[in-house]
Amino acid sequence: MMAQPELEFFPLEHRGGKRMAYWQWGDTTAKHVYICVHGLTRQGRDFDVLAQALMAKAAIKGAIKDGGVRIVCVDIVGRGQSDWLDDPMGYAIPNYAQDMMVFLTALHAQNPYQSMDWVGTSMGGIIGIVVLGSVGMGAAKLPTPVKHLVLNDVGPTIEWVSLKRIGDYLGKVGSFATEQQAADAMWVISKTFGPHTPEQWLALSIHQLKQKSDGTYTLNYDPAIALPFKAVTEEQSKAAEAMIWQLYENITAQTLITRGQESDLLSLTTAKAMEGRGFKMPMPARLVEFEGVGHAPTFVAENQHSVVVDFLLGL
Repeated sequence: MMAQPELEFFPLEHRGGKRMAYWQWGDTTAKHVYICVHGLTRQGRDFDVLAQALMAKAAIKGAIKDGGVRIVCVDIVGRGQSDWLDDPMGYAIPNYAQDMMVFLTALHAQNPYQSMDWVGTSMGGIIGIVVLGSVGMGAAKLPTPVKHLVLNDVGPTIEWVSLKRIGDYLGKVGSFATEQQAADAMWVISKTFGPHTPEQWLALSIHQLKQKSDGTYTLNYDPAIALPFKAVTEEQSKAAEAMIWQLYENITAQTLITRGQESDLLSLTTAKAMEGRGFKMPMPARLVEFEGVGHAPTFVAENQHSVVVDFLLGL
């Protein structure tokens, strides 16, 4: 098992050649690919612990022997190692969905694979709903089917109070003297992620930072992603729900919904509704909640990532 992932870049020609970075674990010739997509201000290294746990258990269960495992964790444009956009209004879910469909098609052309799974946290889950729902409706195509979908603390209905909370800090990237100082500042607004040891939180935080020329640190995302986010009204958010629900109902992948029991973004009412409205899924979506966690579970704790790993491996 690789101790660290490899960093690769893919040029998005429809975005003027802007590069989307992705972190790759495992065998690039594998016949099955796991796609991991992060939350609004985050990046692909958020999935390090999950990727390592998945690689380890896949090896034990023989999945690697049966065709290999490849895990691809993207940095959506404007985040992490990916390029920033010239036009901030390009930071929108439909555009991200298009980016992913183009990327997955190219990934398949480079090293053909036979199937894939999708793990999406928050924004990454919404992108997944749009991509997989569009495919299920016949409005888009992917090179191979998606067998399993993990929606981490997100659904078609997003609570407005949570969007307002996120909007209060979005775009404020700050300046910090040390990585630890930055990690401490992030913890103030990220306590809803649930309990983490200081070591676990620092490990998550380091990849969220970039060092400036003066030696100080700042959060590694384009502050301009806040512009289109804050332009959305409550009325517009509500209007989008019906469309997202329709897309969700056309998903054909087996779906796991993970929810922080104290989440203010994915309500229990919405999560329960999702269990019964995956009409094209081979069996009803399954809901798992994690105690002591809000928005959103990080899959760092063993009791969290083990649920996801077992689901993805069909255990």
